[in-house]
Amino acid sequence: MSIDEMVSKHSNMLYKICIVMLCNQQDAEDAIQDTFCRYLEKKPDFKSDDHEKAWLIRVATNICRDMLRFRSRHPKVSIDQLSNQLAAPAAKETLTELMELPSKQKIVIYLHYVNGYSVKEIANILAITESAVKKRLQRGREYLRLSWKEEQDK
Repeated sequence: MSIDEMVSKHSNMLYKICIVMLCNQQDAEDAIQDTFCRYLEKKPDFKSDDHEKAWLIRVATNICRDMLRFRSRHPKVSIDQLSNQLAAPAAKETLTELMELPSKQKIVIYLHYVNGYSVKEIANILAITESAVKKRLQRGREYLRLSWKEEQDK
């Protein structure tokens, strides 16, 4: 059976299982996708259609459990909640602008200015050169400076 046939045959059933376990549409869709990716990686040989269905259900439920375990160990706070907790309006604007930075610059600025890591420590953490860290810090600061200048000009 091709992957297209398998997806059309089992995706609805797997979606129902995953949505019940995860209570989140995006996570359920991710779990289904991961399930079919594991099928493509493992390429198991099934004895029957029931065996195939049971394998897919088992993999999907294990992925859902892993996602739930990850959620419980790594609680997240939405950006709206975080910005509401900040007292000063300027801090809210700064946080919003920081979140708009490209990810390479965002992580370097966060590690340097929020967590207080040195350039050398950041280079070791991210497995990049110190000059790359310095350049990302420079670009991030430039982006923020331009953003703040545009706001002041308004």
